[in-house]
Amino acid sequence: MKVIPLVISVLRPARFLIVVFTCAVLLLSNTFPAFAIDSYQSDPREGTTQLLEIQRKTDEIAKSAPPNLEKVQKESNKGLNEVQGDADIDQQKRPSNSQSSTSVEDNVKTFLDKVTGK
Repeated sequence: MKVIPLVISVLRPARFLIVVFTCAVLLLSNTFPAFAIDSYQSDPREGTTQLLEIQRKTDEIAKSAPPNLEKVQKESNKGLNEVQGDADIDQQKRPSNSQSSTSVEDNVKTFLDKVTGK
């Protein structure tokens, strides 16, 4: 039972260092996200044309009668779905453009081989 007061008395001089360290961590964690501002700044008009076209199609479909199955299938086959079409299709991951990527299993095997030295 005498161990607890002993530990507290030993940590008393280090209390100042703990407070300074905590303040430094808080300060740095609040300032470093601000450095992300220097990263790539996108042009606000980049996605506007695609979004306006998607919005136009959405409004058009919402105002009309429910489309029949053939029309939905025809529109859906043009791209990702009926409304979005092929907007940003080149930026989305799918099996046809992900052949060079490694699976989670391969990543784990590689990591374990590095750790075990094989």
